[in-house]
Amino acid sequence: MSNYFSARALVALAFGATLACSDGTKGTAPPPGAAGPPAAAVSIQTVEPKPIERASEFIATVKSLNSTTIQPQVDGRVTRIFVKSGDHVRAGSPLLQIDPEKQVATVRNTESQRAARQADLQYWKGQVERLRSLLAAGAISKNELDTAQHSLETAQANLAALDAQVREDQVQLQYHRVTAPTSGIVGDIAVREGDRVTTSTQITTIDDKQGLEVYLQIPLTRAPELRVGLPVQLLDGEGKVIATNPISFVAPRVDDATQTVLAKASLRNMPPAMRVQQFVRARIVWRNEPGITVPIVSVLRIGGQYFCFVAEPSDKGLVAKQRPLEVGEIVGNDYVVTGGLKAGDRVIVSGVQKLADGAPVRG
Repeated sequence: MSNYFSARALVALAFGATLACSDGTKGTAPPPGAAGPPAAAVSIQTVEPKPIERASEFIATVKSLNSTTIQPQVDGRVTRIFVKSGDHVRAGSPLLQIDPEKQVATVRNTESQRAARQADLQYWKGQVERLRSLLAAGAISKNELDTAQHSLETAQANLAALDAQVREDQVQLQYHRVTAPTSGIVGDIAVREGDRVTTSTQITTIDDKQGLEVYLQIPLTRAPELRVGLPVQLLDGEGKVIATNPISFVAPRVDDATQTVLAKASLRNMPPAMRVQQFVRARIVWRNEPGITVPIVSVLRIGGQYFCFVAEPSDKGLVAKQRPLEVGEIVGNDYVVTGGLKAGDRVIVSGVQKLADGAPVRG
């Protein structure tokens, strides 16, 4: 019986030892010198000071120095249109024709009156010459010659007035053909053949892309920093700089409606697709200052606070240390760092989401 109980005790001890090993609370200790978790492979970037642009972005409007609105100088019905929207025209090129028949009749009438006045003039010239001869012979009185001389002067004045009227009517006739005052691109044509137009009708526009400017409305808070020569960067939809031009004009007064100051930049350098009245993203670079930046991907935000990981040496190699940051504006793909880092710090720029404070890393 005693042998039976001894065997049962040995089995129970063996089973207990097995359970202790399986739950990990007891059992064989790890051998001395065993390695910890492996170091995570990361990319490390050393922080170095560099010039940083201090800039502000605005919505600007493209306008043309050589933009012209075309309106007729006479009333009438449109009989022909010589151009279409988008055509490039030179100064003096015909744009459209307004029915000239009424003005042609007016010119002919005035010219016929001029011919009659010219005949009167020739008559009185002859009379004056004849009366002078008669006066010299003593056949007439001086008063008769004076009367004829007065009629001659009146005929000359009447003819001069009609000459001026004919020239005016002929100029008015020329206005029935509307021509381009400058070279450029024809805009939308707002009339059709058969339409009646007046001197207040806007027919089309002509814009010359060689004289484009961007107009920027700058808030009063930034107005003291405005000056001619500051660079204006034009941006595409992705925020990339596509052209840079200096400010060429700063308004001396404030717009009382918007409380902004107008600044202009002449587009000597511009993208080929730029159009008049287009809205564009524009950035004014106020100045360049030394500072440090870190890639956006290296920064974490937890509870409204920004952090990054810095690789620091330890007795077992590099470890990741979490560092609180103060960041400013975004420049390209980087944050401008205003506090928390200094030149020479080694910032971890990849795999930061998987790191913990004090974790071993290798660059």
